[in-house]
Amino acid sequence: MAKKTRITIDEYYCKGCGLCIDACPKGSLAFAERLNEQGYHPVECTDQEACTGCSLCYVACPDSAITIEKE
Repeated sequence: MAKKTRITIDEYYCKGCGLCIDACPKGSLAFAERLNEQGYHPVECTDQEACTGCSLCYVACPDSAITIEKE
C-alpha cells in the first residue's frame, strides 16, 4: 500500500515567490486568494491526494516554509 503524504505550508514564512509551484510535477500547489500577515498570497496545497511526496517543493522553498509528512 502506498504511503500517504501531507504537505503543510507555514503561511507566516511563505512570501509567495511561487518557486514551489513551479517545482511541483503534479500541479498540486497554487497561490491562495487570501493574504498572509505579511501581505503576500501564500501557497496552498490544492490536491493532497495527488502529492507523491517527491519533496521538490520543499527543496525549492528558500524560506523553509514547507513540511512534508509521510504516513
